[in-house]
Amino acid sequence: MEQHRLCYISRNYYNLTSAGNKAKTDNEDTLMEMGAVNLGLHRTVHDSKILAFFLDLAGIIRACFLLRKGDVLFLQYPVKKYFSFLCDVARRKGAKTVSLIHDLGSFRRKKLSIQKEISRLSHSDYIIASNENMKSWLLAHGLEKPIGSLGLFDYRSLSFHEPQASSSDTTLNPTIVYAGALSMRKNSFLVELTKSLSAWSLTIVGNKEGLRGLEDNPHVTYRGFLPSEEFISHVDADFGLVWDGDSLDTCSGEYGNYLRLNSPHKVSFNLRAGLPVIVWKESAVAPIIKKYGCGIAVGSLKELDNILPRLSQEDYSDMQERARQMAMRLNQGYFLKEALRIATSSM
Repeated sequence: MEQHRLCYISRNYYNLTSAGNKAKTDNEDTLMEMGAVNLGLHRTVHDSKILAFFLDLAGIIRACFLLRKGDVLFLQYPVKKYFSFLCDVARRKGAKTVSLIHDLGSFRRKKLSIQKEISRLSHSDYIIASNENMKSWLLAHGLEKPIGSLGLFDYRSLSFHEPQASSSDTTLNPTIVYAGALSMRKNSFLVELTKSLSAWSLTIVGNKEGLRGLEDNPHVTYRGFLPSEEFISHVDADFGLVWDGDSLDTCSGEYGNYLRLNSPHKVSFNLRAGLPVIVWKESAVAPIIKKYGCGIAVGSLKELDNILPRLSQEDYSDMQERARQMAMRLNQGYFLKEALRIATSSM
């Protein structure tokens, strides 16, 4: 019996530093490792929109010709302009499509209606939601196709973090790092935090100019931008923080509310650096972090003033070891491989 091919279509990327592009190219590397066939052109990196348009179009046309009956075509959603078309071509050629959702345009950006997005996704034969919360949301809003769940986005890197040996108890005055693009719209809670922080130390990695009103505080260190590989190999912290919005008491606003549904790349980035993560307890990733024991879920950042001093060195060491184990999984494409194993076994 002929074995069905697992296929994908590589494309042009404007850069490989943004979270979305990094996640997609990491997935392509995992697919290559799995022996999947790239039906498109070789991956390219160009910032010309015109060139990118023609390269992507050429890759899609090539894929349509090379797709065979029995193939399983893996798509990374959203696919600009061509998602429904590719699903329909695959169906006509006797192939199946499996689509991994990176982002829902109807939830955060409101670029299309929920009904329109559900209708678009329904062109695919199988959907991999970012996590269980997103899976439940899709089912509740009428998606009737088979749905799986990814969990966390994998994160591939050449670097590994080697923690410095220390004889002191790091949990007496833990350092928490927050890394990312800084803006009043996305993470203005940091402004409030710099005014009140006293029980633990915070390192902010990012362009300080993006946030107005950040105050000097002896417990806060500003590092500026760090390349991801350097962060992974040299970050000096005990925890990584994933939090959005303008409040210390909850994750609020457009970005904060989206944490209920998405699996932020920042969670994977911090874990890949071997850092246990601190996440919002109502976020979609909180159950995953609890399951693997590689972090803490809180309802408010104010809770950390009580939680951190009670954390024993033994408890922290265990959490840190679990974060390192997770770093290995993320580097090997564990979550995508498992999600695809489940998806293809049901076809």
